[in-house]
Amino acid sequence: MDVDGDGFLEEADFRALARRWTVQRGSALGSPAADRLNTIMMGWWTTLLAASDLDRDNRVSLDEVLGVVDRLGEMLDAVTGTAEAMFEAVDENGDGEISAAEYRGLIEAWSGRATDTDAVFARLDGNGDGRLSKPEFVELWTEFWAGDDPDAPGTVTFGEL
Repeated sequence: MDVDGDGFLEEADFRALARRWTVQRGSALGSPAADRLNTIMMGWWTTLLAASDLDRDNRVSLDEVLGVVDRLGEMLDAVTGTAEAMFEAVDENGDGEISAAEYRGLIEAWSGRATDTDAVFARLDGNGDGRLSKPEFVELWTEFWAGDDPDAPGTVTFGEL
């Protein structure tokens, strides 16, 4: 997500991510879909900045992010809220489910490159129905950000490391 590679997340990185994701989807900049995606991403930026920017320089270092991650187990309402907002962002067609293609879109928008996500999606899709419901996604997101089980499926929400 650090678009300019300076070692910090900044507002511009989140704006660039929202633009990249919008273009990848084929949505017009300024369209209602693009505006909704931008609103969600900028809301996440605002939340991240408020929780982690300890030196108040309007950018977030990896150490600051990790400091917040260490506290997320005590902030489950914030994690759930972010998960629900991100679900809306990923659910491109608004059908209430995330398909394998929509999940791939998330990963490719965030990484900026084509990515084979089939094996990871299969791991995330615990019931094997080919899609993730909002409750499934919230659980996976929570496992990634606030979980302590390294074998939980949610640990690969953003791909294998």
